[in-house]
Amino acid sequence: MNIKLNKKTLLGAMKACLFALTAAICTLTLIPKGDTEAQMTIASGNIPVYSVDTSEKKIAISFDAAWGAEKTSRIMDILEERDIKTTFFLVGFWIDAYPDKVEEIAQRGHEIGNHSSTHPKMSTLSKEQMLMEVNDCSDKIEALTGSRPTLFRPPYGDYNDSVVSTLRSNGYEVIQWSVDSLDWKNLGVQPMIDKVVKNVKPGSIVLFHNNSDYIIEALPTILDALIKDGYEIVPVSALLPEGNTHVNNAGVLMQ
Repeated sequence: MNIKLNKKTLLGAMKACLFALTAAICTLTLIPKGDTEAQMTIASGNIPVYSVDTSEKKIAISFDAAWGAEKTSRIMDILEERDIKTTFFLVGFWIDAYPDKVEEIAQRGHEIGNHSSTHPKMSTLSKEQMLMEVNDCSDKIEALTGSRPTLFRPPYGDYNDSVVSTLRSNGYEVIQWSVDSLDWKNLGVQPMIDKVVKNVKPGSIVLFHNNSDYIIEALPTILDALIKDGYEIVPVSALLPEGNTHVNNAGVLMQ
């Protein structure tokens, strides 16, 4: 009787320990969700920048450009009317198709970031392939603008520890976003406005796409609402603090 009781007690204790260990592992590996279009690989330590810890009412908005360009100039008109500069993350094959737009983005004072050469899931690549993707895109940007990007946004928001460490060791900061406009879902103008305006806070990085269906209709209202609320809108690099920084487990860049 005593032996059976001891075995049951031991088994129960082992189950409890296993449950606690599993919960701890899940907590330690929890990372922010990235692009809702894709599943991300869980990072073991290196986490991209999703937002910035700041007491200032300052945010960055960004536009990913991979397919289509006919709305890009009008987007920049809307920004210019409000004296706003922002960041465009460009894919290599988009650069090949629209070199004049790349030059226009730079000439109008906007920041250009790297969004890979062929828009792959970066976590599936070797380090050598990652660098080929990034360097090829940066070479094209530099050839057209004279400047080499220092920011990288992984396609689909997909990354792992190797992606972040490889890019950072080669001079790039890996940038995600904390507010997704969901413009790629084509839900309509008002849902897009609500998604951004209701979720922005100091230090947010907002994701848009340069050729989404309702961007031209929604963007002026979004910008005017943010400005009215006292926000300064800047390129991503202008949001990042200088000096010694670190990214916490929630993807917040802190000093």
